[in-house]
Amino acid sequence: MHTLVTGLDGFTGLYVQSELEAHGHRVVGLSSDLTDPDALAAEIAQVQPEAVVHLAGITFVGHGNANAFYEVNLVGTRNLLDALVQHAPNVRGILLVSSANVYGNRSEGILSENDPPDPANDYAVSKFAMEQMARLWVDQLPLFFVRPFNYTGVGQGEMFLIPKVVAHFREKRPVIELGNLDVWREFGDVRAVADAYRRLLEHCPVGETLNVCMGQAYSLREVVALCEKITGHDIEIQVNSKIVRANEVRVLKGDNSRLKRVIGDWQSHNLEETLQWMLQNSPTVTHSR
Repeated sequence: MHTLVTGLDGFTGLYVQSELEAHGHRVVGLSSDLTDPDALAAEIAQVQPEAVVHLAGITFVGHGNANAFYEVNLVGTRNLLDALVQHAPNVRGILLVSSANVYGNRSEGILSENDPPDPANDYAVSKFAMEQMARLWVDQLPLFFVRPFNYTGVGQGEMFLIPKVVAHFREKRPVIELGNLDVWREFGDVRAVADAYRRLLEHCPVGETLNVCMGQAYSLREVVALCEKITGHDIEIQVNSKIVRANEVRVLKGDNSRLKRVIGDWQSHNLEETLQWMLQNSPTVTHSR
């Protein structure tokens, strides 16, 4: 298919492009801004996509401008959907990327799509609002939603946790400052996420919401221990109280059974393989998701 990937030049976009092109898709990105509806509509009319993977958005939770989450993630997505319904009559599948952050941080354990959203910051609220807004278009457009849990890989910016840890080990720094050490979270692999997105786009489960996750969690202590094992470099961990999150639940991971019902068997790389890949390959991009 002729596939539009918004956010094509970002961290995830580069891997999604590679995955799609390896399976015969013709991939194009956007040059216009999501917040410029007229320019966006004109570009959609020119591109005439048959499929869309909507990755573009502000994804770093610590982004300084809260309004930007809503201007880009919510209103920008609405502009995109409006342009698609008016100017892309041949579109056959639209994958909208939300976030597992919509579940919040008060529910502990294995989270499924049936768990109630409980967003706890502006980023998460903007993503959940995007989902709700986009459902207004579900009778007009073949769209569905994914909620990816944490994932990483070569090229992700060091403002994110795993690239920060990897950089400290690659540069053999003696000390690293971290927050909560004894919490367990998912740390998937961007290559597996790109594979899941491509397969979902080809199945196009219209109207569905699907977790994209491994179903396996690791503590930050385990992440550091794996890096020490791979590199042979020992590092001193200093807990910085300024980045310790109060009342953080101990274990959060996702249920991927719905995803597997749609695309079949799907496996992510284990964390040691992902860390080995990241430690052995210097990043060539520093974009967010």
